[in-house]
Amino acid sequence: MLTRSEGVFDLPKLEQQIAELEIEASDPELWADAGRAHTVMQTLSRQSGDLAGWKALNDQLETTGELIALTDSDDAAMLDELAGEVKHITQLLDEREITMLLGGPYDDRPAFVQVLAGAGGVDSQDWAQMLERMYLRWAEQQGWKTSIVDEMSGEEAGIKSATIEIRGQFAYGYAKAEAGVHRLVRLSPFDQAHRRHTSFARVEVMPEVDDTVDLEINPDDLRVDVYRAGGHGGQGVNTTDSAVRLTHLPTGLVVTCQNERSQIQNRETAMKVLRGRLLERQLQEQREERLKLRGEYREAAWGNQIRSYVLHPYNMVKDHRTAVETSNTQAVLDGDITLFVEAYLRQEVEEA
Repeated sequence: MLTRSEGVFDLPKLEQQIAELEIEASDPELWADAGRAHTVMQTLSRQSGDLAGWKALNDQLETTGELIALTDSDDAAMLDELAGEVKHITQLLDEREITMLLGGPYDDRPAFVQVLAGAGGVDSQDWAQMLERMYLRWAEQQGWKTSIVDEMSGEEAGIKSATIEIRGQFAYGYAKAEAGVHRLVRLSPFDQAHRRHTSFARVEVMPEVDDTVDLEINPDDLRVDVYRAGGHGGQGVNTTDSAVRLTHLPTGLVVTCQNERSQIQNRETAMKVLRGRLLERQLQEQREERLKLRGEYREAAWGNQIRSYVLHPYNMVKDHRTAVETSNTQAVLDGDITLFVEAYLRQEVEEA
């Protein structure tokens, strides 16, 4: 039922692309170029998954079509079965729709999610830690792997910053929806008078990029500092100068990593984060230029939060970009943010 046509429904074209990738992957000379081999295998895996998804939908449509032809309008049991088939098709269509939304050049990459406490002292640092927990829970629900690359604790509570590495299918494609300022309104647990406080935290999301991406970093533009790590990494992590701080002098970007015991491993991870931040900066500049041309550009300042989490005097989480909201604040803080992410992705495609 899904036949040759223009676009994503062209299954023969997709099958041909996969066949060509399989031929390329079987060429021994490919593996002399590790970067190219990685890109080919990653693309092959993604397109094979796409093909399996479209074939499953095609098979379901054919089965349901046959069932419709056999169904008598007076047969209640058959009508119930048909309703179940239609529900299954709807689920498969939803899955295909989300896959179509994740068509960006880096959407299939792992992601680095950085949470930074904003103005508001200990309340904002506590809020940053709540967001860190939310993203770790969300990634766990998706079946993704996470690791805390770097974390700086607050003086009294919470964190000043944290960087999380998320590895999973389309991790960056999904996580990029969370980039921006997040605002919390609640009765402060750190205020003796128990007054209402507003706290802010910024979330930055970067794709993990390898040497196949055209992004040059001049070694002379880097300042490398090493220091004694603490916190994550086990008891031995803070016995040597294993933590690494990279400063990219032309942009002023600073990246730290202290998750691994080895200084070499920390430097490699820090370089991945730095490359991701530089690439994300380029992508953000492109997005802002498009918005300026459309007259819709707004500076990513503290007053321009993308989402508000209100815990007092009522319960509500609202995304200001899509107007999607829910009163189940606890579920959101426990990682149930998919409704916001998918709404953002759909809006991005519509606006594009």
